[in-house]
Amino acid sequence: MPRQPRLDLARVPQHVVQRGNDRQPCFFAPVDYIRYQDELREIALREGCAVHAYVQMTNHVHLLITPTEAGQVSRVMQALGRRYVRYVNDRYHRTGTLWEGRYKACLVDSDTYLLRCHRYIELNPVRAAMVADPGDYPWSSFACNALGRTDRLIRPHPAYTALDTDPAARCAAYRELVMVDTDPAELEAIRLYLQRQHALGSQRFRAAIETQLSRRAGPARIGRPRTAKGSVEVGESGT
Repeated sequence: MPRQPRLDLARVPQHVVQRGNDRQPCFFAPVDYIRYQDELREIALREGCAVHAYVQMTNHVHLLITPTEAGQVSRVMQALGRRYVRYVNDRYHRTGTLWEGRYKACLVDSDTYLLRCHRYIELNPVRAAMVADPGDYPWSSFACNALGRTDRLIRPHPAYTALDTDPAARCAAYRELVMVDTDPAELEAIRLYLQRQHALGSQRFRAAIETQLSRRAGPARIGRPRTAKGSVEVGESGT
């Protein structure tokens, strides 16, 4: 059975994850992280995509990226994958694949979930117990979004810039948002929707995606339809 194409729309953010093959490392030295960032910045700029947040873990990468046209994220990831694998194979005298199959991506509702995905991405090193504070991890967008450090890869999303007109106050507001205790149910929802490549957001958001793409954008409702007063329809609740 052929795989369905990913959900993909112009100007709708996507949360992307790409993992190392068999969960093996894809970064081996600081120069590798820098090379990946440089390649991503060049390719994203060429394709017309804006990267809002990222984290480079030892064996996988998370990106939050908005295309101006459908198909651009796929082209970015394909070109980036080829370039970076060629670089790693040449540098470390290796052959074969580096990545675990196709990358996964889900559309993200800018109104309800975009900044939550920001937080999810940038807190990865904390959840992995690699650092106690996200600011101590050098390979993420946290230093840019929360501390105001220059990062040529980052192009802020309007949901982020709307936090405050003053850059310093905006960073402070973002730090406060990131450091709030996260509901475990929210973490699980982000993981699950990314794994299943469903649209992450409100029922209204998913309905709009389904109308535009003429296909389901979220989990199918299960159980028998409601036939009598007081009966319960089993399925997904709204977010």
